[in-house]
Amino acid sequence: MAFRRVIWIVLDSVGIGEMPDAADYGNAGSDTLGNIAKQRLMNLPNFARLGLGNIKPLRGIPAAAEPAGNYGRCTLASPGKDTTTGHWEMVGIHLDKPFPVHPNGFPQEWITEFEDKIGRHSLGNKAASGTEIIKELGQEHVRTGAPIVYTSADSVFQIAMHEDVIPLWEQYKICETAREMLRGDREVGRVIARPFEGEPGHFTRTTNRKDFAVPPPKGMLLDQLADAKVTIHSIGKIFDVFLGRGIADYDKTKSNLDGMKKTLEALAETKNGLIYVNLVDFDQLFGHRNDVEGYAKALEEADSWLPSLEASLDSGDLVILTADHGCDPTTPSTDHSREYVPLLVFGPGAKRGVNLGLRATLSDIGQTVAEIFDVKISKGQSFLAAIT
Repeated sequence: MAFRRVIWIVLDSVGIGEMPDAADYGNAGSDTLGNIAKQRLMNLPNFARLGLGNIKPLRGIPAAAEPAGNYGRCTLASPGKDTTTGHWEMVGIHLDKPFPVHPNGFPQEWITEFEDKIGRHSLGNKAASGTEIIKELGQEHVRTGAPIVYTSADSVFQIAMHEDVIPLWEQYKICETAREMLRGDREVGRVIARPFEGEPGHFTRTTNRKDFAVPPPKGMLLDQLADAKVTIHSIGKIFDVFLGRGIADYDKTKSNLDGMKKTLEALAETKNGLIYVNLVDFDQLFGHRNDVEGYAKALEEADSWLPSLEASLDSGDLVILTADHGCDPTTPSTDHSREYVPLLVFGPGAKRGVNLGLRATLSDIGQTVAEIFDVKISKGQSFLAAIT
C-alpha cells in the first residue's frame, strides 16, 4: 500500500465555479469560493499554501510558487446538485436522472396518506427555509401537535417537530414512516427529521437532526472496503448519507469545530483505514442563509485548523479535501449551486505541487481511495500514480 490511512474531508458546499450546464439549474454565475472572495477578503494562508489559489484565480488567495499539496477540480458527472448525488458519486455511483424535487410542495394524496399513517394532521407542505418555517408555523405546531412538512430546491421531505411536543423517538418513527412511503415513483433523496426547541419567537433547531436516505446501490466504495476488512470511521452526516453501510465507527457532530475536533481524536485512535468526514456548517448555516460573512469565517476557522491536522499525520497518511456541490451565498438563491468542486491532496509521503487538472467525475476520488486499499469501483479514474 502507498498509504495506510486516508483522511477524506468533504467541505460541504464549498464549490469553485459554475459548471457549463449551471444555467440549466438556474445557477449561472454561481462560484461559491470565487464570489465570497470578491465580496469579503479572506485570510486562508494554509489553504493557499496547499494550492487552493493554484486551482483558479481567487481574490486574496495567491497561487503558491511551490504548493505543499496537489490540486485540481472535480466535475459532478451526475445530474443534480444535492448532498446525496455528490456523496454517492464520490463512492462510484452515478445517477441517470436527478432525484425529483417538489418546489410547489408535495401532492395532496401523499400528505393525506402520511397523515393517516402517523395519526396526526400536518402543517406547511411547501418549499421553505428551515429556520423561517419554524418561525411561521412553530407556535401552531406547539398548539396542535401537527408536524411541519416542508421541502427545498433539493430532493428532501423535511419534518420539523418540537422536542417537548413530540419526543425524539416518535419524531424518528414519523420520519421512518415517511421514508417507507416515499419509495419507487415517489422516491426523494432524503427524509430529514428537523427537531427544534424553545418558546414562540425564540425557536431554535437542535443537534438531533437525522437523515433517512435512499439506500445506495450495492458494490459502492464503502461496501468494497468493508469486504476487504478496511476500517471506516465516519464523522458528521456521512453515516446518515450511506445508512451506515460499511462503517465500523462513527461520530455525529454539532458543528464544524466539533467535527474538526473529532477528526483529530479519530486520528489518535484509528491507525489504519479510512476516516471519512463531512463538515456541514458551510452549507447548513451559511450557504442556505446567504450569509457571506459567516461562510467566510467558517472557511477561516477550517484554515486555522489545518496545521493541527497536518501535525497529527503519520508517514503513511493521505488527506483529501473536496466538496460535494456548491451553495453560493452571494446569489439571490438560497439553494445549492451546480459547481465544480476543489480537490486538494497532501500527506507526508505524497508528492507535492502536482496539478491534477479537471477531473471528469467525483468518482476519481473514490477510485483513488479504492486503489490505495487494493479494491476497485465501477466508475472513476485513479490519480494515485500521479501523487506517488
